[in-house]
Amino acid sequence: MANKRASQDRKARLAEIQNQQKAKERKVVAGIVIGCLVLLAGLTGVVLYAVNDAKGKQLPSLGVSVAAAKCDPVTTDANSGSGEHVGPGTNKEDQTSVQYATIPPSNGAHFVSPDVSGRDFYTAADRPVLETLVHNLEHGYTILWYDGTKVKDTTLLKDVANKADKLPESSGKFKVVEWDASRGAFPADKPYALAHWAKDAGHRQLCGDLSGQVVIDFVKKYPKDDTQEPGAA
Repeated sequence: MANKRASQDRKARLAEIQNQQKAKERKVVAGIVIGCLVLLAGLTGVVLYAVNDAKGKQLPSLGVSVAAAKCDPVTTDANSGSGEHVGPGTNKEDQTSVQYATIPPSNGAHFVSPDVSGRDFYTAADRPVLETLVHNLEHGYTILWYDGTKVKDTTLLKDVANKADKLPESSGKFKVVEWDASRGAFPADKPYALAHWAKDAGHRQLCGDLSGQVVIDFVKKYPKDDTQEPGAA
């Protein structure tokens, strides 16, 4: 009888130990599952943040909406000056500047060489002269001019320049340049101006604020291949 009772006690203790071990294992498994869920939730949050952050930095999301930009209608400027070179290296070498018909110009006579630096952003401190940049327009460039007397923070402009210069319609042929106020004044309420020299005419669009979507719409309407000299660098 005593042996039987001792055997039962051992079995009871063994069962208790096994139950305790299983309880510990369940706690460990539960902890692992909870930890994985927390980690997954954290990773999901990071991924969503990265995706939303990337979307926020895409060109259509930069700046204000099309309506808020308060842009004037796109102009159609009479075509002139195609292939007309002035200044050093030409038969008009004494002509060091051109009086353009519009501010900013969308076409006209120009210096013999365009800017081929590959840069997409300039301030007043380092920009090429206007007559050089008009030659860029002849080669299919779109230039976004900005009035440096009113636009002081250029961070957004640099971002727009970088992204617009990678669009299929303006790839490698988009520049943001601070306007030279000595060549004339922008309208008081329009510190931004897009310009492109198409096959038929020059085109400009002046805006009250900066909109990435306005830039996209402009270069899609006037792509780099719609130009006086397609294929030129």
